[in-house]
Amino acid sequence: MESTNSSRKITLLIVVAALGYFVDIYDLLLFLIIKDRSLASIGVSAADMTNVGLRLMSWQMAGMLVGGILWGVLGDKKGRLSVLFGSIMMYSLANIANGFVQDVPTYAVLRFIAGVGLAGELGAGITLISESMSKEKRGYGTMIVAVVGLTGAIVAYYVGANFDWRTTFFIGGAMGILLLGLRVGVFESGMFSKMQKNNVRKGDFSMLFTDSTRFKKYLNSILIAVPVWFVIGILIGIAPAFGEALGMKETIDSGRGVMFTYVGITLGDLISGSLSQIFRTRKKVIFVFLTLTYAGILFFLLSDGLSADEFYALCIYLGIATGYWVVFITMASEQFGTNLRSTVTTTVPNFVRGSLVLVTCLFDYFRQEYGIVNSGLILGSFTVFVAYIALWQLKDTFGKDLDYVEVNSKYVVPSIF
Repeated sequence: MESTNSSRKITLLIVVAALGYFVDIYDLLLFLIIKDRSLASIGVSAADMTNVGLRLMSWQMAGMLVGGILWGVLGDKKGRLSVLFGSIMMYSLANIANGFVQDVPTYAVLRFIAGVGLAGELGAGITLISESMSKEKRGYGTMIVAVVGLTGAIVAYYVGANFDWRTTFFIGGAMGILLLGLRVGVFESGMFSKMQKNNVRKGDFSMLFTDSTRFKKYLNSILIAVPVWFVIGILIGIAPAFGEALGMKETIDSGRGVMFTYVGITLGDLISGSLSQIFRTRKKVIFVFLTLTYAGILFFLLSDGLSADEFYALCIYLGIATGYWVVFITMASEQFGTNLRSTVTTTVPNFVRGSLVLVTCLFDYFRQEYGIVNSGLILGSFTVFVAYIALWQLKDTFGKDLDYVEVNSKYVVPSIF
């Protein structure tokens, strides 16, 4: 009976984390989809649309970077559960308020607040699941979270296409508020509860930088996923510009491209997560999918005259290839002890997203020198090459016992002491 109750609690935990990530992705992609319509509605001219849109994206990204650190540290100090629901509450209320904006400054503030909220949910959910399920099966739990969550992008596309932009924000906020009703019955991580009794440093972000071995492990955990956001933010994000340079036969809808890419990512997470469990390895699966990603980058940038349908099919392929996102986050979570696990699991994916700012700057620089296609080839090759090196330096973590705390890079202390 106790085993049945435990299974039900874990199932509820997976459902809450998955639906939280669903609303998270819905909000993240919704803004990209309705951005131009919403800005036009509040009086932004067509000439200023791109610059204002990029500025709002920067505010949202800044919020996610701040939120990644804030929620990660709080997760290790105060508990994973409080972060899971606190972050959902924050971005839900920001979404609802976003539906009432009348000017750009208010819009920017709310995108920043939403970004802070969006930064916490995934890391808290993955950390809770990793610490609550058996070391042999936790990969299935994190896989379900990613697969369900990423379908939020598909829903965002269709909601954004069929509803007024203000209504789409209200829908997102309402989904988050309803999700908070599932809080009853969700339990805190047992590993965290035991760690609370220990006199160890918890959620100390500086610990990731004051030890060279730990810092390298942390940095490598980030670098292995930078190609994912190169594909989403550069190749797919400005696909119409690439299409023109590559002589594509039809005009490309970047929003549609993003939607098809996320369909692929959902499938990719399902495949990569399953393969990781079947073959009992995280590292080798990421290597295979990273190689598939590079093949897709080269195919797109060396192609000539693709049709729109062929491009959207390629988007699905690129999504599948970059669908090692769930394995990457799980592996990052498994690299560190309980007193830093939430900090790492929450900051790593948000720093990967934030890397798009640097990648975009480098892309713009190379584009001035070598043109848009060659710039894509240079930067795509560079991010993948760096990811290969980072992956090579990390240890595989499948089946690793996570019940320990970080003291220094040379030894760890089991959290039961």
